[in-house]
Amino acid sequence: MDLSLSEEQEQLRSSFRSLFDRECDVECVRSAEPLGFAPELWKRVVELGAADMAVPEVAGGAGATLLDAAVISETIGEFVAPVPVVETIVANRLLARLGTDLALVTLSDAIDLGSVMTVALSRPVDGELRWVPAGAVAEGVIVADGERVLVLTDRPPERAVANLASLPLAHRSAHGAQVVATGAHAAAAFRAAVDEWRVLTAAVLWGAGRRALDIAIAYAKERKAFGVPIATYQSVAHRMADLATALEGSRLLNRKAAWVAEGQPDQAGRLALMAYAFAGETAEQAATDSLHFHGGYGFMLEYDIQLYFRRIKGWSLLNGDPRRELQRLADVMWGPPG
Repeated sequence: MDLSLSEEQEQLRSSFRSLFDRECDVECVRSAEPLGFAPELWKRVVELGAADMAVPEVAGGAGATLLDAAVISETIGEFVAPVPVVETIVANRLLARLGTDLALVTLSDAIDLGSVMTVALSRPVDGELRWVPAGAVAEGVIVADGERVLVLTDRPPERAVANLASLPLAHRSAHGAQVVATGAHAAAAFRAAVDEWRVLTAAVLWGAGRRALDIAIAYAKERKAFGVPIATYQSVAHRMADLATALEGSRLLNRKAAWVAEGQPDQAGRLALMAYAFAGETAEQAATDSLHFHGGYGFMLEYDIQLYFRRIKGWSLLNGDPRRELQRLADVMWGPPG
């Protein structure tokens, strides 16, 4: 299995990196808080084809793979870009996979309008969806309730539930949602979509963790203690090397999980859980240590490292306590206890 990027994927990464270099500096990220969404940047991202690129051609998309989407997701994390690309890609691919008339009409409308779409990671409770990723700005929310998959299309609140990461999280009412598909196929399609969300979010976490470490390395080369840069101290340099190694392992695992999702789907769930759990662990450690390398400055809002620390914390918790992901992985590999 060759996990290096193809020439086309390198060009794809270069295109999005060029866009974010021009239009997503840290001032853009800061100005998008507390909602965590930049509408003008979203328009540019849609124009570049992010929303429908990984939708099959027969459903009106460009037919790109999940690995292609992971390449974009790495760049999203690198710039902590305030645009819900992952959520929209996953939701649009799910609609195409469901394939019902309502699903395809909803997908066509979403692509034509450049709508923000998302999936709810937990089932509705008393008619309410809790902590929906991008729920504060999504025009469409897809949720599973047993073997029924429903789609909610209404006006988003455009106000996020207060959260450390300044992500566009929101609680949404499920009242008025339409049943878009039913049966075992629909339930399996939704589970596959959640696995794809894990893979792409893992790629986002890797990108953010890698940039957090790069920020710390640059700071450690300039910051002096006792007349020498702190990067020359073994306690700092060795820790940075350990973090870089762990992050590289995370990136390889992410890309393998993305490739397997389409090349060997029978292994997709297991590797998606592995990638998401490991990416959250390594990225959070990288951000935490990088913040500490800054000393007291790391906790000041004027320094960029706190943006990465907060985003990574939030992304890692989107599907609940990360320890639950490890329990799910154990259940997949060895069966539920008892």
